[in-house]
Amino acid sequence: MSRNRPVVLCFSGHDPSGGAGVQADIEAIVGHQCHAASVITALTEQDSRNVKKLLPQQPADIVSQAQTVLADFKVSAFKIGLIGDAGVAEAIGQILRQHPSIPVVLDPVLAAGGGTALAGQQLIDVIVEQLLPLTTLLTPNSEEARRLSRQSDLGDCGRFLQSKGAEYVLITGTHESSELVHNRLYMPDDLHETFNWERLPHSYHGSGCTLASASAALLAQGLDVFTAVSEAQEFTWQSLTAAYRPGQGQYNPDRLFWVEA
Repeated sequence: MSRNRPVVLCFSGHDPSGGAGVQADIEAIVGHQCHAASVITALTEQDSRNVKKLLPQQPADIVSQAQTVLADFKVSAFKIGLIGDAGVAEAIGQILRQHPSIPVVLDPVLAAGGGTALAGQQLIDVIVEQLLPLTTLLTPNSEEARRLSRQSDLGDCGRFLQSKGAEYVLITGTHESSELVHNRLYMPDDLHETFNWERLPHSYHGSGCTLASASAALLAQGLDVFTAVSEAQEFTWQSLTAAYRPGQGQYNPDRLFWVEA
């Protein structure tokens, strides 16, 4: 039987430990009955505890790989994760501007879970000035939102990031000290919604990748942004409740919980 699966093209880093990056994207996208195509933005040396080395790829190669895929496939959504270099960000922007009708989910990975910085100020400037105007849904955690916006109040962060062009901004609250995790969605027309989730006991490797990729897959399936964000959070939370610990550091979300149940 022929299956028509929407294609999500991911610009993602490679995580050799398999917890985050492109592997996480593929698992989350397949879990929503979409096809994952990928362009690797950066190689890394990392494990379940931290990133030790970041190796961004050549911008020209990223452009040519993406153009080759786009010439062959009907891509229904873009997902952007680890970028690693300002030149890579500019290359991604070039591709997005060539395909303005395709929705874009941007997970601005600025630091590893273990604390290693993965973005300098030059990259942050390119993200804010060149990629946010092309972004349908931005999914920073609270620390990333503050760093991108240079604001402290999360409401101010959300409004600033929208003012720079992001249509929707979902700021996740796992890095805050609240009893519940509050994820805040800032929408057009000054609307916003807060989603409240039980705070789980562990630290997780690839949770942001999971949320952004699930959102992109649901947009590729034709859902509106609010519904996609709602369902992607539920999928992510379920994967975190089923998380396992393959190494000595963070837990991995089990993005295949739906198969194993």
